[in-house]
Amino acid sequence: MSTRVKNAAATRENILAAARRRFLQESYENVGLRNIAADAGVDVALTGRYFGSKEELFKEVLRGTRGEWLDPTVTAADLPEWLAALATQKHGPGERENIERLLIILRSASSPTPAEVVRQTFRANVLDPVAALLSGPDAETKASVALSLLMGSTILRTIMGVEPLAECDAGAARARLTALFSAALA
Repeated sequence: MSTRVKNAAATRENILAAARRRFLQESYENVGLRNIAADAGVDVALTGRYFGSKEELFKEVLRGTRGEWLDPTVTAADLPEWLAALATQKHGPGERENIERLLIILRSASSPTPAEVVRQTFRANVLDPVAALLSGPDAETKASVALSLLMGSTILRTIMGVEPLAECDAGAARARLTALFSAALA
């Protein structure tokens, strides 16, 4: 029985990895469950059994493999520095997955179905947890501004490779970003 559970978990992960690769290469509308199943080496019915629909599979890809996005040990006081470290990490744990997720979001954001899924998933997994750390009636606005800074700096640094941010001293960039995140969250 344990072999079967391991195989089910491995099959599910293979389908998820194939979907991640497909959504990285093409927009949501251009990706079919048959393509994903073929890439994973399984029957298309199995993708439905594990994920239900393409939309649910897309949600899983956006959630990622590491569990919670926000480190549960981070406090409101730690948040500016934590976000700055996240924005300036190079080849650190999870950086590739975060960049891939951002690329998937950008690739599919202009289409109605994935755009709504992105909004819902982002709110549930990123915005709401950050806003929950903050106090005051405008916690969601503060969190939104800080997260827009994070996404913008990540796009410039890693996806576009804009100089000098892409190659600047991580310590200096982290100090500046910490100040900006502190202001956004104040």
